[in-house]
Amino acid sequence: MRTSVTTAAAISTALLCASWITSVQAQNRIDTQRPDAPELSAYGEFEIGTRPMTLTNPGQIDVLALDPSTEQPAELPTYDRPLEIQLWYPAFPGADGRKDLKVFLRDGVTEIEMFGQATKWAAPVVGAGPFPLVIVSHGYPGNRFLLSHLAENIASKGYIVASIDHTDSTYRTQAAFGSTLRNRSLDQLFVLDEMARLNNDTTSFLNGLIDTDNTAIVGYSMGGYGAVITAGGGVTAASVGFGFSPPFGTLGIHESGSDTHNALPDPRIKTAIAFAPWGRNFGFFDASSNAGIQIPMLFVAGSEDDVSLYEDGVRAIWDEAVNVDRALLTLVNANHNAAAPFPAPAESFEVSENLGRATFDHYADAVWDTVRMNNIAQHFSTVWLDRYLKEDASRDTYLSLINDSNDGVFSTNDDGSFADDHTYWAGFPDRSAKGLMFEWLRAGESTR
Repeated sequence: MRTSVTTAAAISTALLCASWITSVQAQNRIDTQRPDAPELSAYGEFEIGTRPMTLTNPGQIDVLALDPSTEQPAELPTYDRPLEIQLWYPAFPGADGRKDLKVFLRDGVTEIEMFGQATKWAAPVVGAGPFPLVIVSHGYPGNRFLLSHLAENIASKGYIVASIDHTDSTYRTQAAFGSTLRNRSLDQLFVLDEMARLNNDTTSFLNGLIDTDNTAIVGYSMGGYGAVITAGGGVTAASVGFGFSPPFGTLGIHESGSDTHNALPDPRIKTAIAFAPWGRNFGFFDASSNAGIQIPMLFVAGSEDDVSLYEDGVRAIWDEAVNVDRALLTLVNANHNAAAPFPAPAESFEVSENLGRATFDHYADAVWDTVRMNNIAQHFSTVWLDRYLKEDASRDTYLSLINDSNDGVFSTNDDGSFADDHTYWAGFPDRSAKGLMFEWLRAGESTR
């Protein structure tokens, strides 16, 4: 049987495409934009620079040195808490240099290369700032690169992004959970203070670059837990005494109604985005404490989240934050990894000798394509940050959506303009807004 020229050409083209896709995947790209990506996921006008920085928060309670089986010491032990951060920022045009990132996988042993659009150590752009600040906080365990796809995308649109390696919470430093419970919000606030200090330091490359009076927190899982606290949602009195909470009531600094927590949120923090925030599912938050949230928040969740939970987890926090405007983006049938982690690196497909399993499931979802989720996250994060940090009211168009994307009607007139019966999600190409829910509640509104 002979193969036609047309068929042979089609097969050749398919093989070339498959080879190109495999090549792109092998590069572990974090900047992929699918052809059906929503409008505002596209990279912005600025080139991007990135560099690490080490900060030290002095005199912090050393949770790991506390022994709950003994009597509380008269003076709690302290240490100088190190925090590695990664900065992404608008860079000087024409920056030439390496664009790779050295990243450890979930096993804490395997180091790989990731590639995006940010140039390492590029000089910052001059004269266009200052830029609003976005502080990014990973899960437990995680690291400062887990949401790097979002960090560099946001930076290209005129934001400074500081992503934290939370000590005792990274793949390589994972330790007692109590340290994470106490330190998440404290780390976020400390980084904000340090960014403000460096912005005023004439010897720092960040001098004059950051508008810290317009700051957002972006957190995933335990980072989302920290974001809820930083936004004003204190933890419950009961959770302070939970067995896996830090000993001797040291979580009380975040207790709802306490003097320390009543001082939040910091007035420089204008909004927050929480991907799959943990805590409501274990009783760390409740309706009363979530009512303490004082800034607008966007929540992103998978409807099948088996870590933070959906109805009794993320959705409950969103619904109970009754004193602020807040939105909930739901990826139907997605699990805990909805939209936040970068695409699973090629090396994560291999069984890790350290863990005895592949680390693939730390990054991937059983139903959703990760690049697709990343593009959706980039789009809605851009909309939300532009709206609440840059006060761009025109972004309301992208938030005033029918709840169920599947119900949208894509309808145009002969001239290409949208017809009167057009109800499709703004910014989404035809046939692409599927499997999503978006709900936007105003202050004082509740679904219960």
